[in-house]
Amino acid sequence: MGSIQLQFAFICFLSLAMFQSTHAQNTPRDYLNAHNAARARVGVGNMVWNTTVADYAQSYANKRIRDCNLVLSGGPYGENLAKGSKALTGTVAVNFWASEEAYYDHTTNTCARGHDCRLYTQVVWRNSVHLGCSRVQCADNGRWFVMCSYHPPGNHIGESPY
Repeated sequence: MGSIQLQFAFICFLSLAMFQSTHAQNTPRDYLNAHNAARARVGVGNMVWNTTVADYAQSYANKRIRDCNLVLSGGPYGENLAKGSKALTGTVAVNFWASEEAYYDHTTNTCARGHDCRLYTQVVWRNSVHLGCSRVQCADNGRWFVMCSYHPPGNHIGESPY
């Protein structure tokens, strides 16, 4: 290959790598895969992407851009929120929520003392089958805000998630 062709190939490779690194792990498929992997571990069926639920998550995330405070919307859906550095992709956020599984006891439907498992139980809530998520960059500090919304919502007091 000639020098110009090599340079062009290298530039194309760098452009693709930059595109993938900024867009990887934040697609609907990425959010679904992370949720469905956690659900499969406990025998719960897959979720499906819902554009109405996703539009709601995007709308609320846009409202949080200024401060990115982890404040629930109070809307009609179940919700999980996260914020963090650029490394906080959608997949990382879902895996963080799912990591609470280590503290959850399904037999007693309780969470280990000093821990809160509600993020995990929403991820695996058997009746929550529609998912929509969004990720926005915070205006105040360059961090990222991730929101996933679930329909129907889960975490009903006294009920087991699966």
